Amino acid sequence: MNQPPSDAASAQAPAPHTADVVMRASGLVKRYGNVVAIGESDFEIRAGEVLAVVGDNGAGKSSLIKALSGALAPDAGTIELDGRPVHFHGPRDARAAGIETVYQTLAVAPQMDIATNLFLGRPLRREGFLGSGLRMLDHKKMRNQAAEQLDRLGIATIQDITQLVGTLSGGQRQAVAVARAAMFGTRLIIMDEPTAALGVRESRQVLDLIARIRERGVPVVLISHDMPQVFEIADRIHVHRLGRRAAVVTPKTCTMTEVVGLMTGALRMGADGTLVESTTQHMPEEKPASRHPSESPE
Repeated sequence: MNQPPSDAASAQAPAPHTADVVMRASGLVKRYGNVVAIGESDFEIRAGEVLAVVGDNGAGKSSLIKALSGALAPDAGTIELDGRPVHFHGPRDARAAGIETVYQTLAVAPQMDIATNLFLGRPLRREGFLGSGLRMLDHKKMRNQAAEQLDRLGIATIQDITQLVGTLSGGQRQAVAVARAAMFGTRLIIMDEPTAALGVRESRQVLDLIARIRERGVPVVLISHDMPQVFEIADRIHVHRLGRRAAVVTPKTCTMTEVVGLMTGALRMGADGTLVESTTQHMPEEKPASRHPSESPE
């Protein structure tokens, strides 16, 4: 665990250069009747960084990520990609913009081979009439490109690209899902609890994959409850509480205990960027928002 910063040290992450910001969201709001899922939340991620998003169950992390990935339309607020406003009408729009999401459920097809899973929803067809007229798939080309992708990411645990995904281990399935996201996620990759159901060895492999994606300059949003993993891999930590961003800190200037304090409301970010204890004088009591029907457990 990192050493706690001194009282004078600032826990607030340094302000990014505008040119480095890949995605920025300001004032996002999503309501379900009287339930506020996202309450004027902000978000920002830079090129080539891993940004961890942490928060207690029901804090609104899933709703925030769904808004950024096109799965949810916010009622208010703006989202910018590379400095330009974007309006996603669905996940397909986000994917077309180079944003890929790896959910906990992985969304892989167990009865299909690895190559087919990597091109799931975006198959390559054969040239000429065989592809355009008869709609025949180019399995050889997909297998070659799939093998190249796994090799680029250093995935050595998968030897046979024609192996059915249903016969793979949990870590190998996660690797397939991550490889698919890395293949098409040219601007941003979002990962929702990628190591939640994995053992120590398989979790290590996934973290290594995330590091390799970062080395390629593609930013990664990592939603996780595993604090040791967050502090190991993340460049910055977005703390989400009561539907909004409570703070952005770095592992170098903040301890795990302090991040948990921000998540629970025991600590808050002061005006000068330092962490202070929350009291009734400093922070009025806030009533937590009820979980709305679409909010999955986080």
